[in-house]
Amino acid sequence: MAYEPLHHKYRPQRFDQLVGQEAIAATLSNALRTGRIAPAYLFSGPRGTGKTSSARILARSLNCIASDGPTPEPCGSCELCRSIAAGSALDVIEIDAASNTGVDNIRDLIERSRFAPVQARWKVYVVDECHMLSTAAFNALLKTLEEPPPRVVFVLATTDPQRVLPTILSRCQRFDFRRIPLGSMESHLAWIAKEEQIQINAAALHLVAQLAQGGLRDAESLLDQLSLLPPPVEPEAVWELLGAVPEQELLSLARALVATDPVGLLENCRGLLDRGREATAVLQGIAGLLRDLVLALAAPEQPELSSFSPANRAELPELANQAGLQKLLAWQQGLKGSEAQLRQSAQPRLWLEVLMLGLLAEQSTISAPTAVSTPTTTTTPAQTSTHSQIPAAIPNPPTTATASPVENQNGPDLTAIWQQILASLELPSTRMLLSQQGELVRLDKSKAVVRVAPNWLAMVQSRLPLLEQATERALGSPRQLMLETGSAQTHAPIEVAAPLTPVKIIQNNPVIETKPVIESKAAVESKQEFQQETKQPSPSNGIEVEAKRLAEFFNGEVIAANNEIEN
Repeated sequence: MAYEPLHHKYRPQRFDQLVGQEAIAATLSNALRTGRIAPAYLFSGPRGTGKTSSARILARSLNCIASDGPTPEPCGSCELCRSIAAGSALDVIEIDAASNTGVDNIRDLIERSRFAPVQARWKVYVVDECHMLSTAAFNALLKTLEEPPPRVVFVLATTDPQRVLPTILSRCQRFDFRRIPLGSMESHLAWIAKEEQIQINAAALHLVAQLAQGGLRDAESLLDQLSLLPPPVEPEAVWELLGAVPEQELLSLARALVATDPVGLLENCRGLLDRGREATAVLQGIAGLLRDLVLALAAPEQPELSSFSPANRAELPELANQAGLQKLLAWQQGLKGSEAQLRQSAQPRLWLEVLMLGLLAEQSTISAPTAVSTPTTTTTPAQTSTHSQIPAAIPNPPTTATASPVENQNGPDLTAIWQQILASLELPSTRMLLSQQGELVRLDKSKAVVRVAPNWLAMVQSRLPLLEQATERALGSPRQLMLETGSAQTHAPIEVAAPLTPVKIIQNNPVIETKPVIESKAAVESKQEFQQETKQPSPSNGIEVEAKRLAEFFNGEVIAANNEIEN
């Protein structure tokens, strides 16, 4: 006899043989017993969960010759039952919507449905992957689904019900097939292994059921492949056949990550890649492990929530406690979107190692904002916020680790808080600009006031939304952001040389509110000189002004400005 794959050989023949779909089996069985047959059904759900098998069982139940009418228990031995199971029945038509998407195909189907059945009592049309039909094809099918010819039943099957038109959904009885539960699948696979005399231990069988992710057809196909290996089949054979990362290897990676061991982390990653594992498989395994570690912290008394096998679950709580929830969530955030980057990269091995080392770098910066030391000189809070030298910005920490404002015995340390805000800025150019030309001068529960050098006020105003977001991330709550013009990063008392111009943000639109301030004589003269210099400058004067601004940005000075360049 020709070889028959396991997922064909053990396809369910009656509704009571469906695995993991008890509610659907009970509903359709009662409908057959009472004769309440709907004109159209929609079977939706993931692949390998029994949609097409249920459609064939429904066709057999409607047409079994051994029964006088519809029955939930077809005999399976009569001529119609055998022909429907073999797919050769004239009155049970299966259509692949992926290759029959046009309106002409559906019109032909509708025309044929008006003819009476040839052999069976009911004519059944099974449209597989119906979401592939065009909109015109769906619209052509509407009226027929609502009022089909006598003794005609339509069964639409799909893995993507969101793409089916709502008008089609409203004309069908919908049944959502769920993923097969792990226990039900494991029991079914054990029964098949016993029937086929496949020598596979319980741990490997559990692993097969787990890796199938609720798809029974995938699990049966994998078991079929494993049956070709020398007995007995161990879990290591399952990992090797699938190319996935074994759980012990993932635990070694996690231990190196928790211990901040870059050498061990690189050695583990390189060893997996050298043994033929794909970089994306390693990344998926790490992401799944981080999820299990978070679950181990959240529900330590329910280890069955983890996707790990029972033999390796005992190590999860200890690793999770060593890492801590903050680090685990930061690592998960660091992995976000990296799988697509690896798939598109021409050097996935390189980027996987860079990504792993990046997680260690993020780990070192999680607590960095709170480590900023306060000034050693004894000053009042106002002097500390106005005259302290601003250090260089630290790297941007993960967005999931929100730092709290730093306080000392005299009140909030504005310098340290300003460093936290700078560290939360995403753009390095904005961070450098504000670190040199701005400082935090006042802070309360509702607003934050930043002083900016007058020459750079317009540029800072254009980047206010970024500064607002960074302030909210650093402080943990939003603040109304206001700007003042003045001198930043000075150690002498500041003499105001221009009116203070706070800028208040309302719905991200800058609204300037001016407050009159009495200016000194020197300030007025300086202002007049500046306006006279910038009014209609000559080409050479304009170059000098721009050069001065550039030098001020980099804390430098212009030492010579010649109109001609001598060689």
